[in-house]
Amino acid sequence: MERSSMLDHFAEELRLARATSGMSQTALAEALSYSGALVAKVETCERRPSLDFARRCDAVFGADGRFERIQRRISRETVVPWVRDWTGIEAEATALRWFEPLCVPGLLQTEGYARALLTGAGLFAPDEIEQQMIARLDRQAVLTLDRPPLLTAVVDEYVLRRRIGGSEVMREQLRQLVKLGSALPRVRIQVVPFSAGAYGGVNGPFVIATSPQSEDVVYLEGQLHGQVIDRAEYVRQMVDVWESIRGEALSQQQSLDLIAEVAETWT
Repeated sequence: MERSSMLDHFAEELRLARATSGMSQTALAEALSYSGALVAKVETCERRPSLDFARRCDAVFGADGRFERIQRRISRETVVPWVRDWTGIEAEATALRWFEPLCVPGLLQTEGYARALLTGAGLFAPDEIEQQMIARLDRQAVLTLDRPPLLTAVVDEYVLRRRIGGSEVMREQLRQLVKLGSALPRVRIQVVPFSAGAYGGVNGPFVIATSPQSEDVVYLEGQLHGQVIDRAEYVRQMVDVWESIRGEALSQQQSLDLIAEVAETWT
C-alpha cells in the first residue's frame, strides 16, 4: 500500500516536538505509556499511530489537538478509496441506522473481531490488514464525542452465532455489544430473531445516515466496492425497508438479554 503523505507529516511533527522538548525516544515512550520501539516505528513511518497515541502526544507536548488532526487525516488516506466518502459522512452524521445480517457493525467491533474479519476476507496483505483494522477502530471514536450520533444497530441473530475468530473472540465481542448497548445512551442494539423467517433484511446490509441538515443518504458496502446513494426515491425505499426490519426486531432489552445469553455459549 502506498505510504500516506500525512503519515510522513505526523512522523516529522513528532520528531520536531520531541527534539524541541529535549526528550529522547525512551523518555517520550514513558510519558506516553507506549513502548520505545513503537515510538521509533512511528517516527520512521513503519507504524501508523493510533488515535489514542495521537491524543497522548497532544497532551505531552501541549499541542492543542494538532497530532489528533493529523492522525485523522491519516485515517482518511489509508482507508480503501471507496470507503473515504462514507467515513466523512459517518463522522458528521447526527443519526446512523445500521443493519447487518452477517457480521457485527464496524463501529461496534472489538479489535479481535475486526482483525479476524479482515484476515479471513483474504483481500489484504498483512500490512494492509493492520492499517485497515486501526482505521476501522479509530472510526469508533465518533461514539464517544460530546454529542455522538444516535446509532441504532440491528443485526440478525445469525451474527451472534456465526464463528468469527474463535470462541474467545466471539464471547468478547458479544459482551462488548451488551456493554455498549447498556452504557451508551445513544447506542441502541436490536436483534432480529431466527423466528422472523424471511424478512426485509435478508437482501443485505445497509446504513442510513442523517446529516446535520436532516438529509438522509444510504451506504451500501460490498466485498470490493461501496456506494453512497442520495437519490430521494431510493432513500425513501430504504427507509421503508429499515422500518420493516425494525418491526421484526426484538426490543432493546430483549436483544441485550439474548446477546448476553448467546455470549456465554461461546466457550
